[in-house]
Amino acid sequence: MIDSRRNRPAGGNTAVTADDEAPAEDSVEEDEREGRFGRPGPPIDRRNPFMIGLLGGFGIILAYAIFLGVRNAASILVLIFIAAFLAIGLNPAVSWLRGRGVPRGGAVAIVALVVLALLVGAIIALVPPLVTQTNALIKNVPDYVSQLQRNQTIKDLIVRYDIMTKVTSAVNAGTVGNAVGGVVGGAKLIFGTIFNTLTVLVLTIYFMAAFDRLREAAYSLVPASRRTRVRLLTDEILTKVGAYMVGALAIAVVAGLSSFVVALILGLAYPFALAVVVAVCDLIPQIGATLGAVIVSLVGFASSLTAGLVCVVFFIVYQQVENYLIYPSVMRRSVKVSDVAAVVAALLGVALFGVVGALVAIPMVAAVQLIIREVVVPSQEAR
Repeated sequence: MIDSRRNRPAGGNTAVTADDEAPAEDSVEEDEREGRFGRPGPPIDRRNPFMIGLLGGFGIILAYAIFLGVRNAASILVLIFIAAFLAIGLNPAVSWLRGRGVPRGGAVAIVALVVLALLVGAIIALVPPLVTQTNALIKNVPDYVSQLQRNQTIKDLIVRYDIMTKVTSAVNAGTVGNAVGGVVGGAKLIFGTIFNTLTVLVLTIYFMAAFDRLREAAYSLVPASRRTRVRLLTDEILTKVGAYMVGALAIAVVAGLSSFVVALILGLAYPFALAVVVAVCDLIPQIGATLGAVIVSLVGFASSLTAGLVCVVFFIVYQQVENYLIYPSVMRRSVKVSDVAAVVAALLGVALFGVVGALVAIPMVAAVQLIIREVVVPSQEAR
């Protein structure tokens, strides 16, 4: 007799069919899919206004955090940038030594020692004449003042505008405070300059030693289909940076030779040391030429009033000649940048980024010209 309620034979132990087992298996799979804590819900809708606002807020916070980090580390980033720029400029010398069979470590050591020797030589050449002639200038100040007072025109101006009273009150007003602040500020300036110089020197050595590895690592980030072209363009830009360094050295040598001739003609003390000081200072963007001119002019005034005035006039004229004739001509030959582009780039670099802008202005112009000529113009012609 068949049990109609269960649709199976009554009183028999028959096997359970596949249709009977299916609901149980589906229930087990559903329990496994739901897991211990229930079934996962649908994915979050990223177009939800709340999610858009939340992600936007996180983006603003992250951008502001990056801005604060860059601003707080700006001084260190500038030192790193200068060291990288110097390493790129000195790498042709390292490559030249390697081409003569010198290992890379030895080539980097030789270049670093030469740079260090030039730096120490510049300091040795700078300090003795600066200290000696400044002391002599201070001793001669009363004589210069008396000579100026004998001039009736200058005497009338001093009396008319009460210059002596104003100078005396200004000096007396801030003697103690300014003296203490001047000593502390001078100490900070000296130690800060030494720290920055040593930091740039050490980083430059590290960058020169790892130059090939860093360059290849940068190239590996470029897609393989464009890597060859990017490599060729970048190598050409790096070559122009090295050429710029050679051009800057040539300009510094011209400035040093000119100052040496003037110092010999005027009979100044330490003419060779003064020429070295002018040449080294001329390598410093923006303020270097002025610093060298001030030092030589101080030595000239310590010698005589006429010699000091001649030095001032000479450097004013020479800096104009250097800025508008020598500098553009040398850069046009070494970096292949037009005269107008060189002058405009130098002025804009100084105005926008100060010393760093003056340092990289000419190589950046050369790089932009290369990219426009090799990338932008061909892509426009192909359209």
